[in-house]
Amino acid sequence: MARLLLFGGKGGVGKTTTSTSTAVGLADSGLKVLLVSSDPAHSTSDSLGVQLGPSPTKVEGVEGLWGLELDPEARISDHIPKLSESLGPLMGGEDPELNSSEMILPGLDEAMAFDELLKHLENPDWDVIVFDTAPTGHTLRFLALPEIIEKWADKIIKMHRFTGGIRAMMFGSKDGEKMRDELEKFRRRVLHVRRILCNPEVTRFTLVTIPEKMGVNETVRAYESLAEFKLPVTGCVVNRMTPDLDHEFIQTRRFNEKNNVDSLKKSIPELHLHEVELKDSDIHGLAALRSISNELHGEINIVDGLGPFDIGLGLQVHRGTWSEGDNVMLHLPGIVREDLSLRSESGTVFVGINSREHPVPFSRPAKASQVNAKLEDEVLTLTFPPE
Repeated sequence: MARLLLFGGKGGVGKTTTSTSTAVGLADSGLKVLLVSSDPAHSTSDSLGVQLGPSPTKVEGVEGLWGLELDPEARISDHIPKLSESLGPLMGGEDPELNSSEMILPGLDEAMAFDELLKHLENPDWDVIVFDTAPTGHTLRFLALPEIIEKWADKIIKMHRFTGGIRAMMFGSKDGEKMRDELEKFRRRVLHVRRILCNPEVTRFTLVTIPEKMGVNETVRAYESLAEFKLPVTGCVVNRMTPDLDHEFIQTRRFNEKNNVDSLKKSIPELHLHEVELKDSDIHGLAALRSISNELHGEINIVDGLGPFDIGLGLQVHRGTWSEGDNVMLHLPGIVREDLSLRSESGTVFVGINSREHPVPFSRPAKASQVNAKLEDEVLTLTFPPE
C-alpha cells in the first residue's frame, strides 16, 4: 500500500503549492508518485501547468509523477443509486433540480473522494500518494460521516415501518430496506477508509496555514478536531512569512507574525513546523515548485530498498515495490493475510489486495503455485522460482 501524505488547512493558505511541490520533489528523487486533488477549482492543474482529469495523467517534465483531479459529485449516484430517487419526496416533492450532491448527508462528496482515493492507495505500483485535500472542514465532515449515516439510516427505516400508506408512496414496498442496505454498505466503506486515514503506518497529515491570528487560531482548532479522530497530524507549514526587509511597516508585520507563530508553537509543540517566506511572484511551474520543495524538504535522498526514507516536515515515505534477485517485496501497511490473494494468468502473477488485483512486476513468467508468499512486518515477500 502506498504511503499517503495529506495536506490540509483553510482555503487560500497554499495547500496546493505545498502538496504539489512535495510531490515534484519526491518524483525527482526516483519515486513513483501520484498527486491527487479534490479541489473543484483545478488549482493543481494550474500549479503544474498540466491539465489533469479524473484518471492518472503523466506530468511532463517530471519523471515518475502522475496527477489526477477527483470529481466526487459525479460518482455519488454510482455508490448510492437509490439516494435521489428515494429521497426526492422526502425533500419536498419532485424537484427536477434536486441531485445527490445536495442531499442532507454532510460529507458525502468528501466520502466519494476518499473512496476513490482508496483504490489508488491499495495499488502497490505507487510509492507515494500526495493528496491536496479540500479545506479541513470538509475532511472533518467526512470523518464524522459513518455516525451521521447510521443515525440517518435509522430514521429512514423508522419512517419505512411506521408511515403506512405514505411509506408506499415514498419508497414503494421494498425501497426503504434497499435504501438502508445501500447506506449500510456505504457506511462500512467509509469506516474502512477512516481506519486507513487514522493508521500512522500509512498516513501523515500536514497542516498548512499563514501567520495571521485567524489562520493560527483555525489551525489549532483543526489540529484538535483531527486529533479527536486520531488522525496522525505530524507537521505544519506556515506560508507567506514577511521577508526581513529594512522598513518600519515590514518590521512591524514581522513582529506580529512572529508572535502569532510563537503562539502556534506553544499550542501544538509536538508538530514539525516550517516557515516559508512570501515570494516576489506567484508559485507556479516546475522550476518554482522545485525551489519550494527544496525549501521544505532539502535534498530528498532515496536509496535502495523499501525504506522508510525521511523527507522533512516529520514525514517518512516508502517504496511500494522493490525487487532483489528472485524476491519481489511489497510494502503493505495495515494489511492482514485475509485481505490478500494470489493467482496467475498467462505467466503473470497477480496479487489481490482487498479484492483488487495488481500484476506483480517480474522479469520471467511464473505460476502462482510456484511462488512462495510470506507476510511479515507489513512486507509481503514473493519468492519466484529460480531461472
